[in-house]
Amino acid sequence: MTATDRSIELVNAAAQAAADRLAHDIIAYDVSDVLSITDAFLLASAPNDRQVKSIVDEIEEKLSKEFDVKPVRREGDRDARWILLDYVDFVVHVQHSEERVFYALERLWKDCPELPLPEDAVKTRGKGKEHAVTTGATTTPYGIEGAEDAEDAEDADGELS
Repeated sequence: MTATDRSIELVNAAAQAAADRLAHDIIAYDVSDVLSITDAFLLASAPNDRQVKSIVDEIEEKLSKEFDVKPVRREGDRDARWILLDYVDFVVHVQHSEERVFYALERLWKDCPELPLPEDAVKTRGKGKEHAVTTGATTTPYGIEGAEDAEDAEDADGELS
């Protein structure tokens, strides 16, 4: 089973909305083969709580206006460290960069096929690392300095951190 065309269309719209609000490291996975409850996960991050909330608000507004869909559940608003939008057919995770490193959702879903995303969303890859370097932080979305992706993180010390 693969993600439906409708799910992919909505994930792409959500990814574009996240990119429009300067989200970092936007990626989407087709999780339909391993989960029966949803088709896809969209992951994005931001360096501060206000931006996390802004990204989520933009995603929700764009999907509501352009596709007339609303999440059935929105969680994590209080702290804005990790906000989840559940649209049933897909789930959006927008995390503070520190939460993204700690929880490393990419490691959990790395065996699932990656979904193609709009060019603006793809260009956000590595922005979390760039931001960390310019602000003096030493972590990346994969938890290891210098790791561009999960494979690099594995190569760095033989296992994922």
